[in-house]
Amino acid sequence: MDVAVLGATGDVGRQICTQLVERRILPTSSRLQLVGRSDGASGRAVHGLRADLIDAYDEHAPLLDVALDPSDVVADVVVVAAGRTAPPSPDGVPMSRADLAAHNVGVFTAYADALARHGSGQEVVVVVSNPVELGVAVMAAALGRHRVIGMGAWLDTLRFRREIAVSLGVRRHRVGGFVAGQHGDDLVPLWSTVRISGLDVAERRRAVARLRGARSLDGFGAEIASAKEQLAATRDLGRAFALIDSWPPDLRVVARPWMTHQSGAKTAAGTASATIDLVDTILDGREIVVAGQVALAGEVLDRPGVLGVPVVVGQEGWTRVLLDEPAPDEARRLTAVAERIDAANLSWLGVGA
Repeated sequence: MDVAVLGATGDVGRQICTQLVERRILPTSSRLQLVGRSDGASGRAVHGLRADLIDAYDEHAPLLDVALDPSDVVADVVVVAAGRTAPPSPDGVPMSRADLAAHNVGVFTAYADALARHGSGQEVVVVVSNPVELGVAVMAAALGRHRVIGMGAWLDTLRFRREIAVSLGVRRHRVGGFVAGQHGDDLVPLWSTVRISGLDVAERRRAVARLRGARSLDGFGAEIASAKEQLAATRDLGRAFALIDSWPPDLRVVARPWMTHQSGAKTAAGTASATIDLVDTILDGREIVVAGQVALAGEVLDRPGVLGVPVVVGQEGWTRVLLDEPAPDEARRLTAVAERIDAANLSWLGVGA
């Protein structure tokens, strides 16, 4: 099977391409298509990236191809990493999701239209670029909702599991549980889904209660805002990360990558690794349960629209949602987040997501 990476020369796109080759996700008989824009700097850089990857991994690299026009994209799995990213800002105020949408909605639309016209009709699209919910809405409208999944909720889920594991002193693979909602400040940690290998129900409930404390998701938004204010006022980066370490796991899921970004570093490696997880699953033909942004038709909270939820993903995309009735505070936050996503997407799509 073949993979195309849109925005192959960006920070995240380059990491995705490199990890696909380095981790030998694709056999030598498959093709990795590096996609750039003929009218931009990436039109030149993709040729250099191709040469660099061949130089580094010639013995086991797949066939490496360059595409510079949306109509030339041909692959079984299309990874959307193209478009503008939010740069770190000295005042701690990042580019808004509305600003990102203004820059990237045209990119999403151009590739969605091209895939609808020239694609095989079977491609599975993994949206990485932000706002990931808008990207999913645009792609799903053009290609069908089950063929499109945003990876933001999966990245947040892996971070959630890791933070819980760190607090418990275990490895991440022993922790289950999902993050839903919108990627970023509007994520929804689904504490009700947390499972810990080796603990029975009573032990797990005690562990979750200890980690979470007497807190509710009804106040989670205010906690995030307060955390960012504290971090923005902390000039010593070492102290800032130490402060994050003192917070509950779900708050760390938001605060740590935000602080990483504000430090001048980026989260490209972690984002790429989470994306590779999804791509590897799709290519392998397995079905696993992940969290992802998908276009719903009433499967959760009886409402349509794009939302991050646990879904079953396989070679043909996602097939069904796997989310039992959420806890009351989770349902309230999910509903509020879904409304904000719908409102944001409506301003760009002109119709309901």
